[in-house]
Amino acid sequence: MSVLRTETGPDGVALVLYDVPGEPVNTLRDGFQGEFEATFGRLAEDSAVKAIVLASAKPDSFVAGADIEMLSRLSSAAEASALARGGQQAMQRLEDAGKRKPVVAAIHGAALGGGLELALACTYRIASDDRRTQLGQPEVQLGLIPGAGGTQRLPQLIGIAQAMDLILTGKSVRALKARKLGLVDEVVPKAILLEVARRRARELAEGELRIERRKVELKLPKLLRTEVLQQIALEDNPVGRRILFQHARKALLEKTRGHYPAPERALEAIRIGTEKGPEEGYRAEANVFGELVVSDVSRRLVEIFFATQALKKDTGVDDPSVKPRKVEKVAMLGAGLMGAGIAYVTADAGIPVRLKDKDDAALGRGLKQIAGILDERVRRKRLSPRESEEKLALITATTDYSGIRNADVVIEAVFEDLSIKHAVVREVGREAPNAIIASNTSSIPIGLIAEEMVVNDGPGFYTSRILAPYVNEAAFMFNDGAAVEDIDRALVDFGFPVGPMKLLDEVGIDVGSKVAHVMHEAFGARLAPPAGFDKLVESGRLGRKSKKGFYLYGESKEKEVDRTVYDLTAQGQRRSSPTTGEIAERCVLQMVNEAAHCLGEGILRSARDGDVGAVFGLGWPPFRGGPLRYADSLGAPQVVERLRRYQDKFGVRFTPAPKLVQLAGSGGRFHPADAKSR
Repeated sequence: MSVLRTETGPDGVALVLYDVPGEPVNTLRDGFQGEFEATFGRLAEDSAVKAIVLASAKPDSFVAGADIEMLSRLSSAAEASALARGGQQAMQRLEDAGKRKPVVAAIHGAALGGGLELALACTYRIASDDRRTQLGQPEVQLGLIPGAGGTQRLPQLIGIAQAMDLILTGKSVRALKARKLGLVDEVVPKAILLEVARRRARELAEGELRIERRKVELKLPKLLRTEVLQQIALEDNPVGRRILFQHARKALLEKTRGHYPAPERALEAIRIGTEKGPEEGYRAEANVFGELVVSDVSRRLVEIFFATQALKKDTGVDDPSVKPRKVEKVAMLGAGLMGAGIAYVTADAGIPVRLKDKDDAALGRGLKQIAGILDERVRRKRLSPRESEEKLALITATTDYSGIRNADVVIEAVFEDLSIKHAVVREVGREAPNAIIASNTSSIPIGLIAEEMVVNDGPGFYTSRILAPYVNEAAFMFNDGAAVEDIDRALVDFGFPVGPMKLLDEVGIDVGSKVAHVMHEAFGARLAPPAGFDKLVESGRLGRKSKKGFYLYGESKEKEVDRTVYDLTAQGQRRSSPTTGEIAERCVLQMVNEAAHCLGEGILRSARDGDVGAVFGLGWPPFRGGPLRYADSLGAPQVVERLRRYQDKFGVRFTPAPKLVQLAGSGGRFHPADAKSR
């Protein structure tokens, strides 16, 4: 399968178009190395060719990186390292060809991972100013590092600190920021990209254009920003570089807690190349890449990637005759935290939103929340001010049903009270009879609100179902004398972004209490909340919104535990916590067990859906793959044994789910073993 097409013009400039047949975007495939060597070797020897332009034949994509399917099929570190070395050699030959005849990369669309490494090997880079043009090294998001020279060429081009910022975080930048960094040499409108690229290639070949890249003085990336580091010439002397690498490693470990090895290993490859030269750097990069490709962390992250890609094509129902309706306008009823959040993501997707609430004050708070999110994205250079204004303009507000009749979807996010929701459904049925009605309810069964639903009905649905016992278990430990900070630290150490006590403060302790009672009524003693927890709500401790919960909420960004909260428990100020391991295990097993209940009861259509929902909906640690993938990693017999051990000690709430017991008996798994889950 050929991926390169060559057209040589009368000006002596050869246009090489990268085009993977039958695919919407270009990726780097198994056989690309040989074809690259043959194509650029031939052009280097062709006397009619004076210069080369490398571009994509895809309308809105340069090269999106390596083929992830290809990587998932690799079975050993040696095999993956060999693949990386082949990629490095291909890029080196491209760079060497550019020393004989200039090679200009014309970049429009995503140039990510291997796509950026391809551009880095070119003599000169020009990018379109289109918002779809993004450049970056996102490999760490899949538990990997750049494997085709990115850890070596990028620091040489834009400096160590700025290269660290791109490689260690996996973020991408738009064309103008790339120009500021020195990552590209020019930014031009898409309409003249190829024209300018051909001209620059010809000028380079004829000596009319000389490349002069000055060192770019930029503020240090956030990861490395300290007063000491800002004041020393970090990259100009060995001592400064040593301090830079030491600080970066320390900052990484604080952020990843050692759960994600890829950023630290990327840092090591950069350091080796800087201190020992490119040959050693390339060798380290290939070896590390090979080790990481077959690591458990990368496998779990790649599985999540595949699952999300599959879900984008999933209709959400098993009936193939059901076709999705095109959504051109959404109405959002309720401008609170969730309502405003849903309105924001809808507008961010380019869909107009009509936001309704009871009065102007409520609407004002919702619009302020949305504007705040957009302002933060502008501040972080993720959006331009114009783009922010365009998104905000998609949201209009009302206190009645005007402008809602022609909505394709109406989403209610009103208070968790069945009578209020019934009234809303009746009003929507009258005012927007052709709309699909959706609910953001966290606990009330859809069947009690309306007649139709996409996933099977049940109190709490999936995310609320698995969150309730997780938070309950943390509350039981709190009541029994565990310290708030110990509970939260144990779950953050496990990999969650925040602990359950801080999460309760953010959601609202009153909301959590209400959901807990709904779950108890639906599922009995298994999901009973701890006795006396209502005292928190009765005392006015509602969490962040009341500036009083498990933590203190003053002006300081560092939140301290409000130790007076302990006075509401039988243990009082006497705190004695279980071990970190026990705290995490008890909470996590509750979530795993409930996920198994949901799958067994048909609330979930597949284990895949359960894992993706937990990762993206609840902050389950992605490197652990999701609760059901995590259960597979332990083995169902081990999970059941641990649950029964806690059941003997704490009672019915740890009773193993029938699905788990079944798998333990049969030796089965939630996810059948396949090539992508090795």
